[in-house]
Amino acid sequence: MTIQTISVLGGTGFIGGHLVNRLTSDGYSVRLLTRNAKRAQPFASTPAVEVREVSDFTATTLTPAFAGCQAVINLIGILNGSAEAFDRVHAQLPAQVVAAATQAGASHYLHMSALNANVQGPSEYLKSKGRGEAAALAGGQQGLHVSSLQPSVVFGPGDGFFNRFAGLLKFSPMIPLACPNARFAPVYVGDVVEAFMCTLTRSDTAGHCYELCGPKIYTLKELVEYTAELIGRKRLVIGLPDGMSRLQAKVFERLPGQPFTTDNYLSMQVDSVCRHNGLADLGITPQAAETILPPLFNR
Repeated sequence: MTIQTISVLGGTGFIGGHLVNRLTSDGYSVRLLTRNAKRAQPFASTPAVEVREVSDFTATTLTPAFAGCQAVINLIGILNGSAEAFDRVHAQLPAQVVAAATQAGASHYLHMSALNANVQGPSEYLKSKGRGEAAALAGGQQGLHVSSLQPSVVFGPGDGFFNRFAGLLKFSPMIPLACPNARFAPVYVGDVVEAFMCTLTRSDTAGHCYELCGPKIYTLKELVEYTAELIGRKRLVIGLPDGMSRLQAKVFERLPGQPFTTDNYLSMQVDSVCRHNGLADLGITPQAAETILPPLFNR
């Protein structure tokens, strides 16, 4: 089946925006599904993007929304919430998407998972991601070409990681940092997008999960200190011991926006680094943060 039109869920987010732009530049038509059409305003003038508002994401509502689409990409995820919210978004939704894509006659389903997704993981986030990935891969038994991508923290223009810390560092001379020794292998959003394009076009990617990491591993403290360097601020980053990290999570999860939660703390007990970097399997050479980020913060 030739892929011409692709439904994207979560296309108004950070990764979604980059992916939708790449899909349209490569000649695909995109049907961007959203609960709030206002969030898709940046694509209003893009002829190849059809914005369709859907009241809720269930198999009943998604099946007609997927009609005429040969592929479906699901990028929807949350970082904070109750166990029920994590399960609804990360586990139940992929099952609904698979059912709807199958009923609508799509051939491909590409799933955004997370590094360390595991039904036995330490946090509700990782457990629910593991259940969702299992639901996604089960679509292969129904004839779907399913691929799952598991990135470490993703960076690039408009990211929520380096930009978030940059905002904090601009106004605070000191940062008390929980889980300072947690390790990450930040991966460039352009490389993640390229991975999606590969799994969309290559037949040998069906049924596979790809861990996605950048070329270097850093502790969280090193990443925050590097962010301070990027914005030209001298800041004291104080790594908190485990007990204080837990306490910070309990306090911060009660603040508006929940900047750091106990579930976040539990997720960070597992290093976000690849056992085997799937970018190599896809023929992609990962780009380093030191190459991409300086121009973004020195404009």
